[in-house]
Amino acid sequence: MIDILLKGGVIMWIIAGLSVVAAVIIIERLLYFRKIRVDEEKMINRLKSVLSKRRYDEALSICETNPSPITNLMRVGIEHRQYPPETIKDSILDAANLEIPKMEKHLPALGTVAHIAPLLGLLGTVTGNIAAFGVLGRFGSVGDPGLLAKGIAEALLTTAAGIVVSIPAIVFYNFLVSKVNHTIIRLENRANELVLLLGGRKNENEVPKIPHNED
Repeated sequence: MIDILLKGGVIMWIIAGLSVVAAVIIIERLLYFRKIRVDEEKMINRLKSVLSKRRYDEALSICETNPSPITNLMRVGIEHRQYPPETIKDSILDAANLEIPKMEKHLPALGTVAHIAPLLGLLGTVTGNIAAFGVLGRFGSVGDPGLLAKGIAEALLTTAAGIVVSIPAIVFYNFLVSKVNHTIIRLENRANELVLLLGGRKNENEVPKIPHNED
């Protein structure tokens, strides 16, 4: 492994560093989504049962002991239960907007790694080939063609490394972005349901939309 890094030069070390960054981000995000995962239907039914009995402190305790974007919205809505439905809705949307950056954390960096890794690999190959053919031009000919082939082969190592780093980074980036977007859609649906649960007007047809950026 060290031999390959040495053959690839400085750019190979940069690509190796990017692979570590990508791996750390992927693991951290997967652990985050695993941590916030809850059975939403079961949680909401449990909260409905508690709220129907006006046991608000118990409902808040349930939300605090099961942290997730959904329960965070529930907690904010319960805390603002004494306000009009529009105020409850606004408070829930504000809380949702705070959850989105938490879910998207580090994803732009992962996307950057996925895009620049193959470009760096290509740059390493180009500079390596320039060096290899520079030797050929300087001496006019090469006694052993294998030396030139070896130089080109070593230059191609960076391209291979860049692609190897880029492919899993792209796959996990798209997977995580999709997971964020699906969670945002669920938040939109739960926000209106929570307003009705806390006493909002039942003839209110507007579903609050949470502004978000899709990459």
